[in-house]
Amino acid sequence: MLDRRAADDTHMSAAPGRVRLFGSFAFALVTIGATVLLGRRFTHTSWPLQHAHLGLVAAAVALYFMSFVFRALGWQKLFPAASRPDRARCLAACGASAASGAVLPFRLDYLVKIGTLRRMRGVKLGLEAIALSIISLGLVDAIAFLPLSISATATTSSSFRFPLTLVVLFGLGACGLLVGGSHLGRLPFVARRERLAKLVARVADRPRGSTREQIVAWCFLCGCWTSRALGSTLLLAALGVGFSPTLALVVLCLAAAAALLPIASGGAIANVSATAAVLLALGVHKEQAINFGMASGLLLCGSAAAAALIGVATSVVCGRRAQMLARAPA
Repeated sequence: MLDRRAADDTHMSAAPGRVRLFGSFAFALVTIGATVLLGRRFTHTSWPLQHAHLGLVAAAVALYFMSFVFRALGWQKLFPAASRPDRARCLAACGASAASGAVLPFRLDYLVKIGTLRRMRGVKLGLEAIALSIISLGLVDAIAFLPLSISATATTSSSFRFPLTLVVLFGLGACGLLVGGSHLGRLPFVARRERLAKLVARVADRPRGSTREQIVAWCFLCGCWTSRALGSTLLLAALGVGFSPTLALVVLCLAAAAALLPIASGGAIANVSATAAVLLALGVHKEQAINFGMASGLLLCGSAAAAALIGVATSVVCGRRAQMLARAPA
């Protein structure tokens, strides 16, 4: 009797989660469909990759997927060594977060990343430890992005240097927080707020205890952004814009500048519109600019979803294999 009641409670608690999951997928499909219809309204193609070079598109997809793998590897290094999730679980959380970020505004993809990791079996981390790792990931990520943002600022026109300078300053600020974060606790604004002072102290203490892990994470995140930039370069070439690493770099960095504003981040239509507007301002033809914005958004979302599925599948297979080995006679 008790077992039946517990099963009913479990089923009732799982039902809202399934409803939210199906609702998210439905909203994502509607958003992507609206984006495609919007692109068809302003271009002469029914599909953004209709006249693209498929070989270059496949290479761009592979690079986009590798960027999520590098991000997951870098994030894994920022957890405490004693309770570090495996790579498959980090990949699943990163992929789910990036895929949901295409339709969720206000940085709600962070909640998806936390929820995905906490719900997976084998992860015994509290909410504070996961949140701290995400904050550390953001700081190291901003530092890893510095070489690309500095290069884009130096090579672009003066009209785009202000937002690109904000990205550079954000990276320098993140670097200063990691290097001299212990001194920030002495500032009156921070010292008067107990939670903020505690958070700054926790973030500042991590590099001193795990310098090697921070460096390895930085290398992985550099690989993430380099793969993303190369993928955008090949996608631009596939759509006939030409092989222009500088152009892809500027577009990538301006997208990062938009991501600094939480209220403006997220949403497939907003990202596609911003990317197309940047390309139009840089002198790219209207049809190519819109097709690239749509294609990059769809390919990134598809690569993120693939990363999430592969991460979940790998985690399940490894978990079952570990159970079989544990049950096997010695």
